[in-house]
Amino acid sequence: MSQSAAFIPPGATLGVLGGGQLGRMFAQAAQSAGYGVAVLEADEAAPAAQVTGIHLAARYDDPLALEQLARECAAVTVEFENIPAQALRWLDARVPLAPAPQAVAVCQDRAQEKALFARLGVPCAPHAVLPAGADFGAVSPGLFPGILKTARLGYDGKGQIAVPTAADLPAAWAALGGVDCVLEQRLDLAFELSVVMARGRDGAVVQFAPQQNLHRNGILFASLSPGAAIPPEVAQAAQAAAATVAQGLDYVGVLCVEFFVLRDGRLLANEIAPRPHNSGHHTIDSCTVSQFELQWRALVGAPLLPPRQHSAAVMLNLLGDLWFDAAGRQREPDWAAVLALAGAHLHLYGKREPRKGRKMGHLTCTAASAEAARQTALRACDLLGLEPF
Repeated sequence: MSQSAAFIPPGATLGVLGGGQLGRMFAQAAQSAGYGVAVLEADEAAPAAQVTGIHLAARYDDPLALEQLARECAAVTVEFENIPAQALRWLDARVPLAPAPQAVAVCQDRAQEKALFARLGVPCAPHAVLPAGADFGAVSPGLFPGILKTARLGYDGKGQIAVPTAADLPAAWAALGGVDCVLEQRLDLAFELSVVMARGRDGAVVQFAPQQNLHRNGILFASLSPGAAIPPEVAQAAQAAAATVAQGLDYVGVLCVEFFVLRDGRLLANEIAPRPHNSGHHTIDSCTVSQFELQWRALVGAPLLPPRQHSAAVMLNLLGDLWFDAAGRQREPDWAAVLALAGAHLHLYGKREPRKGRKMGHLTCTAASAEAARQTALRACDLLGLEPF
């Protein structure tokens, strides 16, 4: 059904599976154009549930909640990939759904992602797929030192462990629960980048310029757009590869493809997110069209306007660590000082309990130049007690 829906005008209700910050920002973007939003999410206090008119507080595979979502909504999207496949298939048979279940299924599984990259001719890291019970002795010695990653349910540095030598592989696999895994060769990275884009039901594609991403402890720390380290030819190659991935998935909606850039200049695909992405949050404040506006536009069949970036931007993730002082006592960050910075745009997600490593919000610093945006972000880091970059 997801491929044949006609334009859905404002006034209709759109559904979103998942109640986190991505669902919240999707809802806010869709509501600004006159759409109602219903969210299916078990957490009563979820970020998206706080801003939507209809909150179905149930599991994603709850039959009654799914029936109500299909009845209330003219179309449905997802805010994260780990939705039960049967729930997506059930909805897809009854209401326009974007992205389609088969596309989400590929993005739920690292092994399927690697197979997709291979089929499409998109280079990725040397790797081996290790299903439960695999013969570790058959793994190529060239993959060590490596990183062992669970095939499913890994994010923000979770579900992965370093494997220095072949002898370390059995213990690493056991530490990850003995589940299906992918072993990737550890690479000599120069930096990481991502491409956020949207594809419509008619095959039309629009893309944002790639952003350079900085990670700390496996979690995105900052995204820089434009990224000073990204040469034009690498940016073009990344955008072309991302478009190839979207076409290969017959994708509808917003997706992000993350890439490694090696010190020898090679560009390798890392993984796909079938939804808006943390690294694209700056588009809310730096571009004429945000990733979340493109998400609802793709869902309702509206024209996908090519985004124009009017301001350079640095996006900083605000983790729960900021809510605790050096002694571990909880406190509120000095938002007044941060908001005094010219070009600082604060986005907090309404999460009531700060925890270390938990994404509580983000701060986008915009300016006329990349260096000016970086300087504002560095001042924000100083005010918040973050290590500079």
